[in-house]
Formats: sequence, C-alpha cells, structure tokens
Amino acid sequence: MTYLRIPGLVSIVITNYNKSAFLIDCLDGILRQTYPNWEVILVDDASTDDSLTQVENWLNDNRQQLAERTFITLPLPRNIGYAGAMTAGLYLAKGELIAVHDSDDISHHERLERQVSFLQSRPDIELVGTNYEVFEHNQMDQRSKAGWIRYGDQIRKVYASGGHCVCHGTIMLRGGLFDHIGGHTRRIEGAEDYEFIARALSATSLNIENMPDILYYYRKHPNQRSRQYFGKERLKRNEK
Repeated sequence: MTYLRIPGLVSIVITNYNKSAFLIDCLDGILRQTYPNWEVILVDDASTDDSLTQVENWLNDNRQQLAERTFITLPLPRNIGYAGAMTAGLYLAKGELIAVHDSDDISHHERLERQVSFLQSRPDIELVGTNYEVFEHNQMDQRSKAGWIRYGDQIRKVYASGGHCVCHGTIMLRGGLFDHIGGHTRRIEGAEDYEFIARALSATSLNIENMPDILYYYRKHPNQRSRQYFGKERLKRNEK
C-alpha cells in the first residue's frame, strides 16, 4: 500500500540529545523560513538537560505564529541513539517532502523554498543536499565555506569509493524515498548518515544531487556528535 503523503508539505525532522543551548537558534531559523507549508517533528532522545523545557517555552512564546502548523515533540523514554531517533521522526513525517535538521545547526531562511523549487524542477532527483558554512560555537559572523561537497556524477564516484560528499543535515528527500528504503541503520554507529545516503543512491540513474547554494550553517562545538566519533578526542581514546 502506498503511503498517502500531503502534497506540498515539508516535514522537518529534528533529532536532539542534550543540545538545549542551541535549540532556540535552530527553531528560530525554521520559523523564519520563506516557504510556508511545513511541519516539525522534534524527537528528543531522552535528553538529561533542559531541552524539553526550552522547547515548551519556545512553543509558548511563538504560539500565534504556530497556530496553523503542526509541531510534534516526541520525548523518547530512553536513549536509543541517533539512528533510532531519526527513523522515529521519519515515520511520523506526513509531508510529500522531508527535510533533515540537526538541533545545533541553523538553516538559511530560504532553505526550504529553494530545495522545494529544485525538486519540483528535477523529478529525477529524490534527495538533494546543499553546500553550507561552518562556524565556531556562537560566532555566526565568522563562517567558512565547506570544501568537501561534490556535485553530479562525482557523487556516485565518491560513495562508490567509500567516501562521503553530501552533508546529512542539509538534505531534503521525497517521502517516497523513505517509504522505499526505510530509515537509518543502527549497525554502523557514527556513520549512520553516510550509510543512509549511500543506500539511497540508485544503481541505475543518478537520483541524488547537491545544490551549490549556502543554505545551512553548521555549528562546531565540543559536544557535537561528529567530534565524539571522528574528532581528536575519539582518536586519542582509540590509541589507548
């Protein structure tokens, strides 16, 4: 049976674990989106900080602007990890399109509009990422452009060689792609985003693309998930 998705709706799936210090920046960026037709599914992976209080306060402060929108907060009863939390959010998404978002990052105010327009003009593409800029902690005025994003046929070559060239936090995918391939694996801790995109690649035609537009701002900070798996701290632990 084909899942009946809502045409034109973008479901924004946010996963969060102990990122209360950055959640308001993330949510404010979504509220500023120029594309009007969106819903939010925020999955909290049993945070031990005040993340849920921050979300509740933000919802109360913005109640009028959110009056016509769906905002689902899913507090998980125990920590199940990034892949489980993301997949739970994807299952709740009702939109024709699904946008992924990390709770410590910020989206450009035209992100959704431009990605929706791209997918509408490219029926052959099922998943599209964007380029992005990196900033340290709260220094949004000091950003640097990412240099590892690739485009067109280069994407297939990179993933075929075991590389990675699509920033997971920037992706928007057709809901039908998730319905077809399912969610993120829990078998590869720390590389769930790579595996999901590699599995989404079609074997017959290129169905994934990146946009060169800077539509996402990636925050670097000591507690971010990527540093736990691939940063210097992880390398030092592995050497012991």
